Amino acid sequence: MNAARSPASASNSTIPNALSIAGVDPSGGAGVHADLKAFSALGAYGCGVVAALTAQNTRAVTGVHVPPTDFLRLQIDTLFADVAIHATKIGMLGSAEVTAAVADRLHHWQAANVVVDPVMVAKSGDTLLEKKAIAMLREALLPLARVITPNLPEAGVLLEARAPESVKEMYRAAERLRDLLPHSGERWVLLKGGHLPGSEVVDLLFDGDRMVELPAPRIDTPNTHGTGCTLSSAIAALLPQRARALHPVEAAVRDARQWLLAAIAHAHELAVGGGHGPVHHFHALWRK
Repeated sequence: MNAARSPASASNSTIPNALSIAGVDPSGGAGVHADLKAFSALGAYGCGVVAALTAQNTRAVTGVHVPPTDFLRLQIDTLFADVAIHATKIGMLGSAEVTAAVADRLHHWQAANVVVDPVMVAKSGDTLLEKKAIAMLREALLPLARVITPNLPEAGVLLEARAPESVKEMYRAAERLRDLLPHSGERWVLLKGGHLPGSEVVDLLFDGDRMVELPAPRIDTPNTHGTGCTLSSAIAALLPQRARALHPVEAAVRDARQWLLAAIAHAHELAVGGGHGPVHHFHALWRK
């Protein structure tokens, strides 16, 4: 296929096109469905490539089906051949073959503003990524990322170490995670500290030089299904829109976190399932 128009050539558009390559959660709280909601809520036009199918609700994941990789490649190539994609969020991929295919096509199309959320375990505790896919994620996909957004258990898996158990340990983990990314260019690690106990949640944002500590009050709610998916897609939606900021990635991350905190705070307005409910992506747009 011929190369698509570069994102730079479409910069005169006021609305960026953001792509989610991830799994499908039928309950709508995570995966592609949640990503499209986040894109829409934050002013980006959402596109979606299905990398995996799940049988899932707010309580459990009961099945995972991975489509043929040839069709996955076709989805990506057909989209990029026509649409200028300004940011790409990568979520659940499921297998090593899928991970390799996604990495290959993103490299081919020179995808911009790639945000990798290394989805490995669902909120219910169910495993979403094959063990053999982790090495492929580390070796082929992370080098394409502008931002990676692991939580603490995911950081432990990526580093083949125990998950950080304190903010102090998070600092060292963020440094080691940054070493997994190319040394050239602007590459950031957003290490999410939500698994640590306490009334405050601390995330770390690190580019190999600047370590930015991002604290926030913990919101007491069971409705946190898909928060990782939603945050990474929010960052992807905002990266093209914060390109002229003094620190574009930091600005996108700060604004995405602020929006997500409000989405969590308003999650009780929804009534979706009896387990970990979704956040309210459209809290600022819907009126009772």
